[in-house]
Amino acid sequence: MPLSGARGPKPVSSVASRPSEVAFNRSELTQILNVYGRKVASGEWRDYAIDFARDKAVFSIFRRTSEVPLYRIEKDPKLARRQGAYSVVAATGQILKRGHDLSRVLRVLDKGLRLVEG
Repeated sequence: MPLSGARGPKPVSSVASRPSEVAFNRSELTQILNVYGRKVASGEWRDYAIDFARDKAVFSIFRRTSEVPLYRIEKDPKLARRQGAYSVVAATGQILKRGHDLSRVLRVLDKGLRLVEG
């Protein structure tokens, strides 16, 4: 029998019982997949994985499926007011770029090799 208060039965909310997750929104995923698509077309990358957790969302990029990720694109809202919510992390754990604007952070992945004349 449901519990009733002075104002009637209390509603049961499934959202309150489930912990919230951090996720990429549609525009963020579009930006990430645009960069990913260019790199796949050039043959540099082959696979990806997306992980959503309570504190951050991670888009991992792989050269081959069985390897560790080459790069991780992370969204951590806790850092939004400090260094920025977005970061690109290399396989070594080094943060290559961090910031508030995802498109600027993703530019670090588009930089290619440059010819040095000497």
